[in-house]
Amino acid sequence: MNILCIGDIVGRPGREALGYALGKIKKEHSIDFTIVNAENASGGSGLIPKNADEILGFGVDVLTMGDHVWDKPEIFPYLDEHAKKIIRPANFPEGVPGAGWTIVTAGNGVKVGVINLLGRTFMRYNVACPFRSLESIVEQISKQTPVIVVDMHAETTSEKVAMGHFSDGKVSLVFGTHTHIQTADEKILPGGTAYITDLGMSGPYDSVIGQEKSKIITRFLTSMPHKFEVAKSRATLHGVVLKVDPKTGKAQGITRLQVAHDA
Repeated sequence: MNILCIGDIVGRPGREALGYALGKIKKEHSIDFTIVNAENASGGSGLIPKNADEILGFGVDVLTMGDHVWDKPEIFPYLDEHAKKIIRPANFPEGVPGAGWTIVTAGNGVKVGVINLLGRTFMRYNVACPFRSLESIVEQISKQTPVIVVDMHAETTSEKVAMGHFSDGKVSLVFGTHTHIQTADEKILPGGTAYITDLGMSGPYDSVIGQEKSKIITRFLTSMPHKFEVAKSRATLHGVVLKVDPKTGKAQGITRLQVAHDA
């Protein structure tokens, strides 16, 4: 079974790149299931229902989010209404909109569990321990399927790497999101869990993490608040393809992807 995981979609350029490339990627890599991080898909920060529908309409099975999940209040009721298809970090306090994990049946009939977690180091929210949250969720999902994918949305490499080793043998894949730069450390850990520190960004490549370079540089030079703008350059889609044994949930391969939007 092949599962496609795509890194943070940034604004319109990222959405357009996804629409351009997804069908081709699915065909080339015989994809059975697709997961996309969409927390920056609307204006570079947050997600609105219209854009969520657009992304799902491309043929995406599950959307994950991150620390920008609350930036667009319009998404709050959508998170409750579409909790099977879009999840926010599971370690937010009880009572917030949406769900933190889901189980969806792929086109080939295999159930896939997807978990979204938020790191705590250098992040702006006071959330529960992602490690302990993972344990309790995996216990529930594993009753229905051994195929489990984790989006660890975190700032620091160390917290993501620690989650990978902590999860080894418990899930099929741990991928990091949030920092928008694809890392070259894809691997299969000793217990059979695939891992990569960051999927990368699906957005304008000639930019600073998807934003106009001049705006970011001015902020660094002056230390003054400055409104960011999604860059207008063409986007590159970043992600990985996971090959997994649907019977055991063990990873059999992980391949990095970088697909330029050349149209």
